[in-house]
Amino acid sequence: MHNMAKNAMAAHIFVHKHLHNVHNLCTFVLLNHDVTIKKTVVYIMLLPESFNEALAQSVKNNWNRNSMSDYGEATFQYKDVARNIAKLHIMFERAGIRPGDKIALCGRNQARWGIAFLATLTYGAVAVPILHDFHSEQIHQIVNHSEASLLFVGEQIWKRIDAKEMPALKGILCNQYYEVLFARDAPLTETRKQLNRLFGEKYPDSFRPEHICYHKDSREELALINYTSGTTSNSKGVMIPYRAIWSNTQFGCDVLADILAPGEQVLSMLPMAHMYGMAFEFLYEFVRGLHISFLTKMPTPAILLKALADIKPRIIICVPLILEKIVRRAVLPKIKDPKIRLLMNIPIVGDQIKQRICQGMQNALGGNFYEVIVGGAAINAEIEALLKDIGFNYTVGYGATECAPILAYEDWQRFAMGSCGKAAPRMKLKIDSPKPQEIPGEILAQGDNVMLGYFKNPEATAETIIDGWYHTGDLGIIDAEGNVYIKGRCKNMLLGANGQNIYPEEIEDKLSSMPMVQECVVIQKGEKLYALIYPDMEQAKSLNLGEAELKSIMEQNRKDLNTQIPAYEQICGIRIMEEEFEKTPKRSIKRFLYMNAEV
Repeated sequence: MHNMAKNAMAAHIFVHKHLHNVHNLCTFVLLNHDVTIKKTVVYIMLLPESFNEALAQSVKNNWNRNSMSDYGEATFQYKDVARNIAKLHIMFERAGIRPGDKIALCGRNQARWGIAFLATLTYGAVAVPILHDFHSEQIHQIVNHSEASLLFVGEQIWKRIDAKEMPALKGILCNQYYEVLFARDAPLTETRKQLNRLFGEKYPDSFRPEHICYHKDSREELALINYTSGTTSNSKGVMIPYRAIWSNTQFGCDVLADILAPGEQVLSMLPMAHMYGMAFEFLYEFVRGLHISFLTKMPTPAILLKALADIKPRIIICVPLILEKIVRRAVLPKIKDPKIRLLMNIPIVGDQIKQRICQGMQNALGGNFYEVIVGGAAINAEIEALLKDIGFNYTVGYGATECAPILAYEDWQRFAMGSCGKAAPRMKLKIDSPKPQEIPGEILAQGDNVMLGYFKNPEATAETIIDGWYHTGDLGIIDAEGNVYIKGRCKNMLLGANGQNIYPEEIEDKLSSMPMVQECVVIQKGEKLYALIYPDMEQAKSLNLGEAELKSIMEQNRKDLNTQIPAYEQICGIRIMEEEFEKTPKRSIKRFLYMNAEV
């Protein structure tokens, strides 16, 4: 027995010592290609098969640790979360909510939103998270379409919705203290009034870890319906099963096992109602026993940088816009100085300058993070080249709501610039192309992360899941090492006069690196291409640039751009936009709104 214990300890030490040399299990399947790449894996932390059991296990193991905080406000320990979940379960039961019923949640990120979400899953109900910046008509439509029985809302949402427009609801509760804002039946209101007494009667000797008993979920059981905020079409209800949530959470445990330990801090700034923020700024962290601080206000640069400095998160999850703003405003102006550029080309001196730039960026983001994981949209090529050049610890992932969300990822130390990582554990990716390493084709996915389909929309489901493969709608290639490179969206691809495939994102990437361009969209009118540009108005104001000067700069940008791209991609004209482009919560431009814009 003693030798067995020694051997087990030796194996444990060996795994931790060599973890960075052990890659995640993944298989890359290339259509019409005879190479299949397989990698072995050692799992450091295995979750229970039931996701709700993983939640229960985390609560018990981290009972006295901090769990969730509203940044600068209240903090809930894991035991506080468990008590609130138990109280909400009493309310659900007495309000006639049954397992399988839908419960919708709409509001800004906050701890009590997270608690209500966990209470929904652990009760056996189906969660319907709704993005807080949807219009009231969209909220009404989603609540009705999802057949929700209850709705949790933030105070600002409550002011702009109408209960009469959602006739199937039993009631509406406030996210702040779970007060009943509206009820069609008396039991809900009466239960809320007597909740503390009812809780005390159910747990007369205090609420303890052994009282936790959550709904036992199964792999194919529906856990939540997430309504997409797509850039090309209206919202569809993505049906996410428990296996997909479990697999995404296990993915976090796989790749960050030796990086994050229970009790460490993270900052949640992405919308929790979006799968990217929900999976990797909330659910994984909760299961891992981390302390999540929710940024409850709009993440302006000043608010965000202060929060990062205070919290010093161990991992940072963000969209490209955050990194790009920091680089454009704090780094690029300095390194474009001719003297600095000259020094950067001198051996040793140049390395020291790059190291100082990198350290400055790391300090601005809290100075304690292992890596910044960028996702949700493409990162600008010029910005990425600079980050790679200075040795900044970033990586880019790839996901979709339909995969809850992860499809591809790679640790920053092995990450290939320009890619979005390699296929995630329990997922297969392939390219629908005769030469998948050279000719872009649609990226197809198969595995545990893939959705069940679209709620009450069998036609859209049949168009998206074909022969067991999820069709992402993204165009890309996969190299011999398994790195995925996204080239654009299938729906965005334009056709040149002579049948050439034109990927507008690639043109936009070059244009957005040019002077005074903050964001842009390339559209097609007949056989000609045009660029819609929203200038960097802050910089224009600081330089006292008028309309005529801006037009002159943009026209020069057009000419310079056309020297860098093929003849069939030439931009014929530019329109300056007066307002920022409308975006999804993950900061992707809603392209479909601008395809018919006047030029």
